[in-house]
Amino acid sequence: MADDTDDTVPEGIDAGGVTAWFEHHAADVAPPLRFSLIAGGRSNFTYTVTDSAGHRFVLRRPPLGPLLPSAHDMGREHRVIAALGPSAVPVPPVVGLCTDEAVTGAPFYVMRFVDGLILRDPNAAAAVPESTRLAAAQALVDVLADLHGLDPGAVGLGDLGRQDGYVERLLRRWRGQWEKSKSRELPLVEEVADRLAADIPAAGPARIVHGDYRLDNVIVSAADGSVQAVLDWELCTLGDPLADLGMLLVYWTEPGDEMSALAWAPTTAPGFPGRKEVAARYAASSGRDVSELDYYVALGYWKIAVILEGVYVRYASGAYGATDDSWRAFESSVPKLAEAADEAARRSGR
Repeated sequence: MADDTDDTVPEGIDAGGVTAWFEHHAADVAPPLRFSLIAGGRSNFTYTVTDSAGHRFVLRRPPLGPLLPSAHDMGREHRVIAALGPSAVPVPPVVGLCTDEAVTGAPFYVMRFVDGLILRDPNAAAAVPESTRLAAAQALVDVLADLHGLDPGAVGLGDLGRQDGYVERLLRRWRGQWEKSKSRELPLVEEVADRLAADIPAAGPARIVHGDYRLDNVIVSAADGSVQAVLDWELCTLGDPLADLGMLLVYWTEPGDEMSALAWAPTTAPGFPGRKEVAARYAASSGRDVSELDYYVALGYWKIAVILEGVYVRYASGAYGATDDSWRAFESSVPKLAEAADEAARRSGR
């Protein structure tokens, strides 16, 4: 992951306040600090922080402006990553959490910088050999199976969420977010939600679910494609693990796909397996029944439609500060995602 820090302090960072926090919480820090906003994030702000000795850290904070209730919970993210540190799931080492908004205008937490690659698009994927792309895909699926194999109580996350009713709660929560953040009427979003809520698959024991698991939310080794760290835990809770797999497949764009939830998806590059192979590997690695997978794919498309509507509204209101106009594409993406959710729901019999 490239480090492109400069001497300009980006929006969302109070250099004096954050430097003082680092001096108190990171014993090896050597001010002055340089900050750089990492490109690619559409939700929480993520910065690289580099000190005068070359030590690198990553700081996460909420976006600017008013936020929906319970969104962008820094304490929750910090807790999850700290709990998973000793487990088989690779995460960045944590430095600490700051809940004092006076420091830089919002709560934030800090992790150690993890070296490696983030395969955000086909160009990034093309920079590594096809064998590495295949290895990265396989490692991504295996790490997801490892996450779902953890006993939440055994790693201190047994109270992260309710142990039952995950899909019901997800549908209720995101439908509520839709009502709070939508900028127009899209009846298909609500129709799909009704159909999914009316026929929810039976779920097994609750497991830790990431909530936004995809290739560009992990750091992989340039040498062998292994997963070095899983990132972006803001939607993590306890629930049905197949929701994570469904979301992964929604993002897993294949060459020639007319509808993609992830523009310029890295998985369109040669060397990546298809969605069927991804699902089969997960089934083999986890031992789980994936016969109801189309339901969870529909759920994933629907949830992304709701999330992107909220992101669109926040961009339009200026909550992300000065940006280019690429966010305007979300206005047309949301109804297309609702149509994809409708198609997957029909395949599942809903």
